[in-house]
Amino acid sequence: MTTQIFHDSDADRSHQMKWWVSRTAIYAVLILWAFLCLFPIYWTATTSFKLAADVMKGAMVPWVDYTPAWKGWESLGLSPATIGQESTVRAEFLKRFWNSAAVALSASALAVALGSLAAYGLTRFSYRFLWLKNDDILFFFLSQLILPPVVLALPFLVLYKELALLDTRIGLILLYTLTVLPIVIWIMKDQFSTIPTELEEAALVDGLSIWGAFLTIILPIALPGMVAAFILSLVLTWNEYFFAALLTSTHANTIPVMVASQTGSQGISWWSMAALSFAAILPLIVIGIGLERYIIKGMAAGAVK
Repeated sequence: MTTQIFHDSDADRSHQMKWWVSRTAIYAVLILWAFLCLFPIYWTATTSFKLAADVMKGAMVPWVDYTPAWKGWESLGLSPATIGQESTVRAEFLKRFWNSAAVALSASALAVALGSLAAYGLTRFSYRFLWLKNDDILFFFLSQLILPPVVLALPFLVLYKELALLDTRIGLILLYTLTVLPIVIWIMKDQFSTIPTELEEAALVDGLSIWGAFLTIILPIALPGMVAAFILSLVLTWNEYFFAALLTSTHANTIPVMVASQTGSQGISWWSMAALSFAAILPLIVIGIGLERYIIKGMAAGAVK
């Protein structure tokens, strides 16, 4: 009896040791992954407060191996000493910031709206166009992601010139919507596939139309997927550089074009580029944190339903 208790105690101790080792390994990997993901943001934020010498020396820890200064933010007119003064650079930054915000938000919202309708149709109805069926149509949308953007440069340049859409926000909104639409359709197709069709059938029996069932029953459940698609579309359109540099020149320039302009014949203004980059990604960080909570809440609500 005593031997049995001794063996049980050893087994419990061994099981507990394995549990602690596995948990420690998991947390070590997560901490390493978090460090790798957050370090670029930390480097960008700290570089915006460095002088040229501190940037070249590779100083990393403020108040330890360098003294923070407002070098990068002064170049944008956003430091405490310059915020109350007139600044052409700050005016240009704000103009491009609002261009990026208007274009990215509008294109993402439009892509989510159109992509959700397309994905719902491909999930709930059977289509046939010539030899193309639902899966073929879905693959056609996804295949657009394979095409390199540079291939579309000349056709879009000629088309936008003929349509007078060069250097306009509406031109970028339409193009960005087409760019992220396949991704939205892909995400929402999977989202709608997990929702039972019995919910719509019950709604139709209760007297709702197809649109009524879609808007009142399906959309609230699919909202987490729509938010995830919106966030991904927002990140992609906010950071897009190639078409923004190609199709705009004065009125519709965006933040990524301004960031790239910090390189010149005298080298790269790392402090200015870092300040611009951090100011550009800060809204995305805030939106991501805010909508992440909403995604979790929506997933919990959908699971309850």
